[in-house]
Amino acid sequence: MTRPAVTPDPGDTGTDHHHDDHEDEGYRGPATLDVDGTEYAVEVQLLGHFQPLDGWYHWYGRVSAHAGLDAALGGKKAAARITTPQGAADGELSDVDPWGRYRVAGTSTPPFSVGAPTDADAHTPAGAA
Repeated sequence: MTRPAVTPDPGDTGTDHHHDDHEDEGYRGPATLDVDGTEYAVEVQLLGHFQPLDGWYHWYGRVSAHAGLDAALGGKKAAARITTPQGAADGELSDVDPWGRYRVAGTSTPPFSVGAPTDADAHTPAGAA
C-alpha cells in the first residue's frame, strides 16, 4: 500500500512538537541571577509548559552572555535563583553555548507569569508540598 505524499507546511521549522504551541508560556527581558550569594543583572529568554506525564511545569531558556557570571562559573553547572519582574524561582545554570549564554532550567513555579490555570495545572504530584 502506498502512502499519499505529504506537502510540508511552509511555517514548519522541522521541530517535533508533542504539545500545542499555544501551551507554551514565556518571558523575555531583564532578570537577576543569584549564584552563591552574588547577584548578576542579565537578560533572559524563557519558555515553559505543563508536562502531564510527570505533573510538573517545566521552564527553561538562555541567559545572555555575562562576563562576570562566566568568570565565576567557568562553564560549570550551578544552582541559581532567577528573579524577573514577574516572579522568582530556583533553577540550574548549565550548558554554555558558543556565544557564552548559559542554559537555565527549572521545574515547578516559573519566574514568569503563565496563563490561566487549567484542571491539569491544578494537579499536585505525589510528594510535592
